[in-house]
Amino acid sequence: MKRQTFNDINITPLTDIFLVLLIIMMVIAPILDQQGLSLAVPEYVEQNKIDKEAKTINIEITSDNKYILNNREISETNLFNAIKEQIKENPDGLLIQASGESKHESVVRVMDSARNAGVSSISIVEL
Repeated sequence: MKRQTFNDINITPLTDIFLVLLIIMMVIAPILDQQGLSLAVPEYVEQNKIDKEAKTINIEITSDNKYILNNREISETNLFNAIKEQIKENPDGLLIQASGESKHESVVRVMDSARNAGVSSISIVEL
């Protein structure tokens, strides 16, 4: 008796694999669509070429993560109120001068406080 050979391809396992991959992609796709910070990298400008008439708020973040505004130290809790006061006199924006050893958290805290206080333009430089 001669055995009959099976020449058809069974696509059921292949279909199962594609369906599992589709479900995985549908679950992961919303996670990939999260918003981040949109940053515009400025061109390098020498310090002496900066317009002296610009009215910006200057905040320095030291290497031990202390905030200095107008040569006086500000606590984290008073950061928002200090920026809110200064934005009335200096409406052109905020310049954050961060030390290379300062924490990222400190810089982001200043940026969040500034945005909540109504600052529309923020620049960051490293000391």
